[in-house]
Amino acid sequence: LLENLADFENVAAQGVNGPIWALIALNANPQYTIPETAGVQNQTTREKLLEYILDNETPAGGWDLMGLAPDSDMTGMALQALAPFYKKSGYEDVTAAVDRGLEALSRIQDSDGGYSTMGSKTVESCAQVVTALCALGIDPETDSRFIKGGSWTVEKLLSYHIPGSGFMHVKAGEANNGGGAAGEVNGMATEQGHYALVAYQRLKQGKSGLYDMSDLTVHEGGKGDGSGTG
Repeated sequence: LLENLADFENVAAQGVNGPIWALIALNANPQYTIPETAGVQNQTTREKLLEYILDNETPAGGWDLMGLAPDSDMTGMALQALAPFYKKSGYEDVTAAVDRGLEALSRIQDSDGGYSTMGSKTVESCAQVVTALCALGIDPETDSRFIKGGSWTVEKLLSYHIPGSGFMHVKAGEANNGGGAAGEVNGMATEQGHYALVAYQRLKQGKSGLYDMSDLTVHEGGKGDGSGTG
């Protein structure tokens, strides 16, 4: 699985989100190393991934995929990737960038406590911010920077839940950016809504972050029997 992350040109081909998720994957467990793959001209390293992410910070702090203003989703994802280096010796540039990203997230938060992307209020935006804050050890329920109009991000995230089912991408009547039908259960919304809640639950329980699997021991998998059962 890690071989696909060895070619930095491939990792960064889509933009900053590639290095963000590559770094999240590689930092999921301290036993993970980046393999050196034959034919790769530009070998991926953690330093290159960090540098690429930091170089793509917007002038106003935070991150966006293509624009110059911070986007809640991309900023949340970037902070998740940078969280393991936050306030660590030798990574002062990362710490400064994370602090600017947090300031940006506080600044662009909607007046009702939620978050938007591309002009639409979405559950995924809430989810990425919640997951980022939890990765940094910040409780969104008590940190005043992320409470607006008396509401906070987890409270707002839960307002997208459809009882007895999953999460909607956007609420009925809200502007839609094409990510899913308004007011209806959506697969990506449900996935992100649930894992953001798991991230918050782990924070409250004093456990490692959502993507920090250092509490697990990695065992190499065996060969499957050809029947698809692994």
